[in-house]
Amino acid sequence: MYKKDIDIFKFLKKQVEKKNDNLPNILPNIPRDNTVPPVVPHIPTVTNEDDSTISATKEFDLNIEKILDSWEVYHAVREVIANALDEQILTNTPEIAIRHSFDGWWHVIDYGRGLNYHHLTQNENEEKLQNDFLIGRFGVGLKDALATFYRHDVKVKISSKYGVITLTEAKKEGFEDIITLHAVIEPPQNSNMVGTDFAMYGITKNDMDKAKGLFLKFNNETVLERNEYGDVIAKASDISNIYINGIKVAEEPNFLFSYNITSINKQIKKALNRERTNVGRTAYTSRVKDILKSCKRESVIAPLIDDLQSYQNGMMHDELGWNDVALYASIQMQQINDKVVFVNSNEALNNYSIIDSMKKDGYTPILLNDKILYKINDYNRNLGDDADRLVTSSVFLQKQQDNFVPIKIAGWAMTRQEKLVYQQTNNILNLIGGKPKNIRNIYIVDKIYDSDSAYETVGLYRPDLNEILICRSQLASLSAYAGTLLHECIHASSGYGDVSREFEIALTDTLGKLAKKIL
Repeated sequence: MYKKDIDIFKFLKKQVEKKNDNLPNILPNIPRDNTVPPVVPHIPTVTNEDDSTISATKEFDLNIEKILDSWEVYHAVREVIANALDEQILTNTPEIAIRHSFDGWWHVIDYGRGLNYHHLTQNENEEKLQNDFLIGRFGVGLKDALATFYRHDVKVKISSKYGVITLTEAKKEGFEDIITLHAVIEPPQNSNMVGTDFAMYGITKNDMDKAKGLFLKFNNETVLERNEYGDVIAKASDISNIYINGIKVAEEPNFLFSYNITSINKQIKKALNRERTNVGRTAYTSRVKDILKSCKRESVIAPLIDDLQSYQNGMMHDELGWNDVALYASIQMQQINDKVVFVNSNEALNNYSIIDSMKKDGYTPILLNDKILYKINDYNRNLGDDADRLVTSSVFLQKQQDNFVPIKIAGWAMTRQEKLVYQQTNNILNLIGGKPKNIRNIYIVDKIYDSDSAYETVGLYRPDLNEILICRSQLASLSAYAGTLLHECIHASSGYGDVSREFEIALTDTLGKLAKKIL
């Protein structure tokens, strides 16, 4: 037998003597599961220039200054899973494995470069800080997890090609009276092992389920649309989840969707804390807006549009309370249905004729608050093409006005009673100092708009033509005619439209002057 053959025989003999029931030695020590057999993935070669393998057992003081007392076991498990997922991304290696072995140990396994004792010294991981696609941001997360495990009597065994790490309490070097948490680092059981096997004993299935529930990857949630800023996700319950790079950082009780933010801005970086829980809404609001305003799919736009119409019954979700999102939804709504008109509550309550005209012409009035309507008006003013304008009540009326030519009533066609009322025009105008300078003509017309509503428009100031139109029906009494004429004159002199604060001030001022003159 050749020497080479003898060496191979000795190697095989040693392997048999170990009676190792695990997978081949080049793989992590994946335990056998009672129900799900382990899957052997294809393992690419992962190199690490830092040779941190140790040859003898050593103790390493973790120097944990502040323990996160609020952390439960599942928070620590979350950090273990997050580190494994980050390593998968950094090394482009196969999916991580989470296994429960028959002996009660839970294993989180990655196929990356392998954890070594240097990772126990980091306060911030520059590699993670410079990569916005990773879940983890803080190297101290591992130490926080280890301290939490130890506090809850959870045994830990971390295996890689660099060694095996467990935990113990020991005297701090140079300070015999101080006991601190130490990592016990032993030589590796398998120097050819790829990746890291993070094993935990003493955690429950509920702990693992709660930890996995903090990751989008393990939750049964449907991504509706994905864009450069993140994902819009269908809500799986009454509570919306906010994820950052796949890990949950907040919950929202009144959001329409859940979100996964994948483009991290300065606000988010600043707000992310060690705990990665209860991140404030102000940190992620701008990114959620960016996500929504980049969406095009009907699966997102249709619920936004439906929710926009819920403003009038108070059932609108918080995203539609953001004016720029509401504006975007309005634009998308009109692209889908060009027979909608956006009105405010005052118009709906006080100007029945306009609302009736809308419905008669096949339009659906959408009730919005004033802030959103201001946004819509600004949007319309910035457009060059009128065909693309969002239809508000003023745009609707303008279209009606452009399409309808009112019939002017000549003096000879009026009845005797109507003539008597109309002849008081100058006397009425003299009460307010005469006809406004920007009014050339005052016409009596059969109708102002093509409407059969009981609440038809009875007066209209047309600034583009410098004229006032008054319905013939107002000549039935002097008080009706005088009230309508003065109302439209105040529009002309003030330049403000109905149901505005400025118009009310102008109206009040005119009434005061009128009363003073009469008295």
